[in-house]
Amino acid sequence: MSEVSTKAPDPMDIALGAAVRIRRRTIGMSQEALAEQCGVSFQQIQKYENGANRISFSRLVQISRALRCRVTDLMDVFDGADKETAEDLDLLTRMRTPGALELLTGFEKLPPDVRSSLVSLVRTLSNQQAAQAAKQAVPA
Repeated sequence: MSEVSTKAPDPMDIALGAAVRIRRRTIGMSQEALAEQCGVSFQQIQKYENGANRISFSRLVQISRALRCRVTDLMDVFDGADKETAEDLDLLTRMRTPGALELLTGFEKLPPDVRSSLVSLVRTLSNQQAAQAAKQAVPA
């Protein structure tokens, strides 16, 4: 009988998958279209993008061709110093948050003064949420 794996995806697999997703969405390609060009199901593309399944090198070459980029373009996140790599991995992991890409797309279209106001609002809301959570965590 086989055991179900509870092992979390490797951060490198998550980062590579996120880079694939960002490139795919940047060029306006659906998961279905990418899957068709690579000869896999769209569910497999979802698993690659989430880091749940590792991307073999041969599949990575297929994906990069379908995305009209070089393999190294997708792997740029792994270049640089350790601190920079950790920051890149953190950024790509955060970009997996549902709605993050849509928010960023809309944010880019806003005028600078509105962006600044929006950032201030989000900081205020997150600080209030953190303060509330801290109050609830302290026993009376």
